[in-house]
Amino acid sequence: MRVHFISIGGSAMHNLAISLCQKGITVTGSDDEIFDPARSRLARYGLLPKEEGWHPERITPDLDAVVLGMHARIDNPELLRAQELGLKIYSYPEYLYEQSKDKLRIVVGGSHGKTTTTAMILHVLAHCGIETDYMVGAQLKGFEVMVRLSETARVMVIEGDEYLTSPIDRRPKFHLYHPNVAIITGIEWDHINVFPTFDIYREQFAKFIDLIEPNGTLIYCDEDTEVRRVATENRRTDIRKLPYRCPEHRVDNGVTYIGNTALKIFGHHNLLNLTAARLACRQVGVTDKQFDEAISTFEGASKRLELVKSVDTCAVYKDFAHAPSKLRATIHAMLEQYPDRRLVACMELHTFSSLTQEFLQQYRGTMDEADVRYVYYSQHALQLKKLPDLHPDEVREAFGGNVEVFTDSKVMVDRILAMQWQKANLLMMSSGNFDGIDFNQLANEII
Repeated sequence: MRVHFISIGGSAMHNLAISLCQKGITVTGSDDEIFDPARSRLARYGLLPKEEGWHPERITPDLDAVVLGMHARIDNPELLRAQELGLKIYSYPEYLYEQSKDKLRIVVGGSHGKTTTTAMILHVLAHCGIETDYMVGAQLKGFEVMVRLSETARVMVIEGDEYLTSPIDRRPKFHLYHPNVAIITGIEWDHINVFPTFDIYREQFAKFIDLIEPNGTLIYCDEDTEVRRVATENRRTDIRKLPYRCPEHRVDNGVTYIGNTALKIFGHHNLLNLTAARLACRQVGVTDKQFDEAISTFEGASKRLELVKSVDTCAVYKDFAHAPSKLRATIHAMLEQYPDRRLVACMELHTFSSLTQEFLQQYRGTMDEADVRYVYYSQHALQLKKLPDLHPDEVREAFGGNVEVFTDSKVMVDRILAMQWQKANLLMMSSGNFDGIDFNQLANEII
């Protein structure tokens, strides 16, 4: 079997390519730019294209399938050639569904918490020896790739992204998976470029519930007003609905406990994610005792409230947080876990939505709990996304007037390094990297 990837360098795409290669399928691919870690990982498996760019001559009639990435444009020459030849063209989520339609599919949806909840489920199932196929949006400890497809696993766990499927399919990705078990962790307006109003965005989650397989299960966060609304307004009687809330817990000497189980993670939002994962694992026969034993060793997903370095009086964390509610939740978690330490919180406006003047207003008050509040954005990012200029005063006002705004990350780093770090923590929040900050080097200089 031969499969060709258009935009093989994407985070999810290159992992799927590697997974198919591991199954013995002949894989080829193209892209106009490929960066690490995708470049080095593709090279390791002999899948790195010899030259970058689009090459329609690589699209031949003997291909069994073409997988089209979201990065490609609708006029991509390889896509046009594949259409001309009448080849079977799959979007990334379509291909995942085709490979899992005979399995029990657990799909984790929500504006935030998807990756961590998915990672928790996978960690527990692996600990319990339950063979599982999966697709997750971050590299996980103990998992070689972010995608696994096998002939033998009876369960597949999928992180269900609500962004668009492909240039020729404008459905949200998670609408294609048809879950047996669906999770909704939270609903907060995002992707303003494709969902111009909150009502349109919320409607995607209502449709997600409609796409649950008959006799399936919906697990939803009852603490989230919008999630509760779409769950309770849905009138399906052929699915089970399992609401969840944050479990009882305590923090003792910097460690969070649920009952007698000590956790390596912390924060209200992570305890919500844990509860969703517990309910999902029950659906495949995992007992609560097995779950507690397994989750006690879970250290978190990459970049999700991830400890970079710590000593007795100082810790540096990085987090993928960029949505307004996630900023608020992550800052609160840090203060709850370290109540006696000053918190310096830095966030980067990096996504299309966060750099849009209309959406910026959603950030008001989100960083208020932190002792020091820095916001960074790059003028170059605005240019790449073809957005109008933003003035630092506009950003400052949107956050509530109590943040310091930087457009040069080096100036921000110098300010951080000049601080006193006894009984203080640093939290760096972004879906990017603050224009190239080396978090490990920064932590070493601070500590």
